[in-house]
Amino acid sequence: MTTQHIDKLAGAPCETHAQSCGRPLSIGDGFEAQSYQHAEFRGLMDPLIMVDHFTMTQPTFGTHAHAGLSAVTVMFEDSEGAFHNRDSLGNDLDLAPGDLYWFKAARGALHNEETRPGAKTHALQVFVNLAAAHRHDEPSAFHVAAADIPKLAGDRATARLVLGEAGGARGAIAPDNPLTLLDIDIKAGGQFTHNGQKDHHAWILAIKGASRVTWNTGSADLLPGKAIAFADATNISFSSEEGAHVVLFRGQPLRQAFVQRGPYVMGTAEELDAVEAAYRTGRLGSID
Repeated sequence: MTTQHIDKLAGAPCETHAQSCGRPLSIGDGFEAQSYQHAEFRGLMDPLIMVDHFTMTQPTFGTHAHAGLSAVTVMFEDSEGAFHNRDSLGNDLDLAPGDLYWFKAARGALHNEETRPGAKTHALQVFVNLAAAHRHDEPSAFHVAAADIPKLAGDRATARLVLGEAGGARGAIAPDNPLTLLDIDIKAGGQFTHNGQKDHHAWILAIKGASRVTWNTGSADLLPGKAIAFADATNISFSSEEGAHVVLFRGQPLRQAFVQRGPYVMGTAEELDAVEAAYRTGRLGSID
């Protein structure tokens, strides 16, 4: 069990920015990921808890439970084939390249995602924290098809507005807590700028190519696999000489301590024990 009762998470962060290259994660022959955890970013990843940047070519995890968070799947456009998504809410659908699936587990629900035969999924799996007032909500979910995601234009750059509002456009709206997600493709010599709220944290991951990010108080070079988080930014600009792919999350920090045990997040260990007991006795529902 990982317990986080850290002042930097429960209050204002002590640093203005933090960065990490994550850690590699490999499971069997069909799952490879780079994993990024909240503890690496000194409170600045809040409201995100974890992001896995992964490729999957074979079913890996089977049916499993989540609680106290939202598990969000962000499919990249270069994925190949379908990603089969099922949950205990009765949803059963194939995610296509570029799609989003938001699974708000809240008080607890079951989930299963696996590649269809011959598919290669390239995606992000994101754990988004829930405010304490919403941890015991009824579970819910929504799907956004790639065709319904608006696009924003930069200077030789395009951003898919997967979540939130930006540049006069409106994407899907995250439940409970504001969150913007931009999937940004920068051509050689291009630039893209996002204007947002100063009190929202920014978390950026470089997917492909070399780029540079600049914000109000700093700048950093980004190579594939590098993630950076910072606060107190309004304008965030990306540029690349040779072309790059980056993602930007921007959200209202919750600044609340929490206890995490694998795919569960709650306020206390006792709440986690109750969730695990509910799972063992079948009270979180079923898929099969």
